[in-house]
Amino acid sequence: MPPPEPQDDRPTGHGAQGIGLRILATTDLHMHLCAHDYYSDKPLGPTGLTYTASLIRAARAEAEARGDVVLLVDNGDVLQGTPMGDVVMADHAQDTHPAMQAFASLGYDAIGLGNHDFDFGVDALMRVAAQAPCPVISTNLAGKTGPIRSEVQLTLTAPGGGSVRLGLLSVLPPQTALWNAHHLAGRIEIDDMVEVARRASARLKADGCDLVVVLAHTGLGSATETAMAEQAAIPIAGLGSIDAVIAGHSHQLLPGPVHAGMDSVDAEAGRIHDTPVVLPGWGGSHLGQIDLRLSGGSAGWEISGAEARLISVAPDTPADPELARILAPAHAATRAALDRPVGRAERRLHSYFCLFGPDHALAVTADAQADAVRPALQAAGLDGLPLLSSVAPSKFGARAGPDAYTDVAEGEVTLRSVADLHVYRNELRVLRLSGAVLADWLEMAASLFCEVPEGSADVALFPDDVAGYNFDVIHGLSYEIDPTRPARFTAEGRLTSAGARRVGRICLGGSALDPGQEVLVVTNSYRAGGGGNFLGLRGAGQVALPPIELQEALASYFRAGPAGPGYAPPWRLAARPGTSVQVRTGPGAADLLGELPGPREDLGIGADGFLHLRLGL
Repeated sequence: MPPPEPQDDRPTGHGAQGIGLRILATTDLHMHLCAHDYYSDKPLGPTGLTYTASLIRAARAEAEARGDVVLLVDNGDVLQGTPMGDVVMADHAQDTHPAMQAFASLGYDAIGLGNHDFDFGVDALMRVAAQAPCPVISTNLAGKTGPIRSEVQLTLTAPGGGSVRLGLLSVLPPQTALWNAHHLAGRIEIDDMVEVARRASARLKADGCDLVVVLAHTGLGSATETAMAEQAAIPIAGLGSIDAVIAGHSHQLLPGPVHAGMDSVDAEAGRIHDTPVVLPGWGGSHLGQIDLRLSGGSAGWEISGAEARLISVAPDTPADPELARILAPAHAATRAALDRPVGRAERRLHSYFCLFGPDHALAVTADAQADAVRPALQAAGLDGLPLLSSVAPSKFGARAGPDAYTDVAEGEVTLRSVADLHVYRNELRVLRLSGAVLADWLEMAASLFCEVPEGSADVALFPDDVAGYNFDVIHGLSYEIDPTRPARFTAEGRLTSAGARRVGRICLGGSALDPGQEVLVVTNSYRAGGGGNFLGLRGAGQVALPPIELQEALASYFRAGPAGPGYAPPWRLAARPGTSVQVRTGPGAADLLGELPGPREDLGIGADGFLHLRLGL
């Protein structure tokens, strides 16, 4: 751009000499629209978009009062995540989606897509996109995308005169094509985020856009550009043709200390390669705000100053009454749908110990998966092979907080209980693989544990932000995990050492697992596509199955009669006398500690709201 004419140096301005642009952003709402826990059917404190809306309206009013222009965007993963998302798609598909109603009320200018927005299928996504009150954008999709646009140009005019022409593009992880292959194969392909952003941003600038803003549904990742990376906000922000980035996908916070010390990142200021970036958490926990000061006028705008910040929903943040009114019908319909009974459970099913002890909720889910696929395997003549069942917890605390655990009471089971047992819209898959691949599958799952020095005391068994949805527990085997040994794989799925092994004493049918043994494993569609960086599964053979949703498999399992314990919980921590670890779980586990094997000590509820325990190995 040509250099600006001489002007005053006010932070924001009017007319041709200067203009202020405020970008407001949400990301990863995951259908947290109302402050309600649909799994327990209890109201929550300030949380979700109904409360974030108050922050949005206040931030918009503040900017407009001083003559700034405002851009409000969402960065994807809005359609899936609470039972409301499931209910409105299944029972109210022809009604205007409540998220689109909310976005209309708040005056959103653009919506980017995230990977979970494809979880209900392409047709469902297209239907919702057609209802959107503003452009829906996804730049790295290739195929017939209907109402979804590749990029958008908007002109915003300040009340006092002066306008700015914005180019908006949106990218999401290319791994979405693997995770949702059952929906996307043959219809939509997804290209590399960085390369697409490079081309599209240059094109928008060449078309005359003053600024380019990227809705990047991706976490920060590595400073080094890697083809087809899942987390790529750092190289995107460094392209040079991009003026602001909204990041997402990782559910983390920027600005914030979690990214301190990363190459090219100023975590305190919210800058990457000196480009302002916000990553506003998830579930409406934070509103991202980027304020840009533009100077220049008719010859073209340049950024003379920028500030990135997060505004968190606080205990005293009020709910937005208009949004609460708009969402009330969908809220009531969701609660009513979840009350439908499907059967009974013979014991309490919970996930409080899913990362360090026996988990009967996972065992029941594993049993339901196996029951659902047996008829198809029998019809295919494969019922002679061992059938194992792999499941991972979907509610395990961590960043979601101390109340984010499955807890289904003994007795009547409803659709609410089914959703509590497994929250995702996954279909079932059966993989045909060898014992050697199976052993590496277990090793990848065990990589989420911290390495615990033998003989040490009170080392954390897993990090506070543990990705528990990657802790696959394979039922039908028995095995032990030794966290005093180094992990075989990194979190990205890379081999650390050929000799590294944490998982031992793997037995099938009472005998040691033969690396050449052929087995069948029922799992979910996300994992079968290599989701979670289980790279060894991407080439595994799959058995043809009719479409079976995991939640429907669970409902059918309970309808068939009282659900017993299912498979026995298959794994245990290896005994290491003289070594202890600390773990944390939900306070709801306080009366269940007798289910844990081995020595344990209740350390009480910490300032983080979690119940802390000491376990002897």
